[in-house]
Amino acid sequence: MSVPVFILYDEDSAFPVDEEKISDLLSQFSEFGVSFIIENVEDYGQYGLDDPECTIDIATAEQSYEIKLGDFSQMDEQRYVDIGDGNVYLVSTDPMDAYDVELSDLILDDEIPDFESVSHITFAGTESYTVTYEEDSGKSYSADDVYFNPDGEPLDSDLVDSYLGSLSGVDLSEYVTYNATDEELETHGMNDPELTVTVDYSALDEEDEEVFGIVVVSIARAPDDRATLETASDEDEEEDTSDITAYLRVGESQIIYKISGDDFTALMDASYDSLRHQQVFWGDFDDVTQIDIALEGESHSITSSGEGDDRTWSYNGTEVDLTDFTDALEALTADCFTDEAASGQEEISLTLHLDNEDFPTVNIQITRYDGELCLVSVDGESVCLVSRTDAMNLVEAVQTIVLGQSE
Repeated sequence: MSVPVFILYDEDSAFPVDEEKISDLLSQFSEFGVSFIIENVEDYGQYGLDDPECTIDIATAEQSYEIKLGDFSQMDEQRYVDIGDGNVYLVSTDPMDAYDVELSDLILDDEIPDFESVSHITFAGTESYTVTYEEDSGKSYSADDVYFNPDGEPLDSDLVDSYLGSLSGVDLSEYVTYNATDEELETHGMNDPELTVTVDYSALDEEDEEVFGIVVVSIARAPDDRATLETASDEDEEEDTSDITAYLRVGESQIIYKISGDDFTALMDASYDSLRHQQVFWGDFDDVTQIDIALEGESHSITSSGEGDDRTWSYNGTEVDLTDFTDALEALTADCFTDEAASGQEEISLTLHLDNEDFPTVNIQITRYDGELCLVSVDGESVCLVSRTDAMNLVEAVQTIVLGQSE
């Protein structure tokens, strides 16, 4: 039966020592990698060992060792080492590479796993909803949609996966305390986090067996520092996050980490609007079989034959190229989301017929909003504002097809 090993930091037994990191340090001397031995040394000073760069004391129950790291040899830039046996060793691997550490480098950090598969993501705090993973749900016209909010509305899988990547990849290299008191939890906002993210996930263990777990991450700024996140008004101006001081805690860990403003901003950006599809139509255009268009009081239909990549398109019996149209439709993305009712003049209306039993059609109506924006409604529901320039590019692509007008 193996006996558990407990490693303690003498000056503070509460410090969580990483056993693996200590083992890595000790392993430097299990195979010394000696290049040359200088025996029966009398003058240690010529090797920089009378005033060593580093002294390492290692003790077992039976014996203790004092290891000194001296200068580099001038010939081959290898380190002189004294292990107390009367000899000096030239070593091929410099122990200083491993021992040039601070106490913080030896902490047993918390881990946020790489999420190979998740079943639920629950947000609490500034956001309060649960994302559910469902394959083949029939809730979206895109087969790629596997994440849904509580109302069954699809999220953008790439955006959700990117968010999970930001969560897994957050930099936990700087801690502010490793044994947080109630007062410290309050000081750093962890008694009332701004956002708590709970991820139910599964992963493969070392034996390739699926294991299930739950990780809880709390994110906060100090109470006195909290303010509404500002969004840059100028699309060319990036938000300055350098002055944000924020903290993170994993589960009930006693370690509180300081995280960067960039990490904080990315993790707080968890709203439905941030994770939903930004494109007006996000499906696979290969699933579109027909396009009905209402433009300037007239109706037009663009029909297809064939399937998928082999599909060809025709208008009034003449084959047409839809490249400009599909590019313009793909570029139509939300400037912001809104449920404001459409009241302006209709610019164009599209009905996309899909090869999909659950979603046979998608209707997209674009109306004038102001000089810079248009309002988009999908299947009768207002969805978002889009760039008027992008909307007009779509109109012009259609005009080129149905009216023979060039841009």
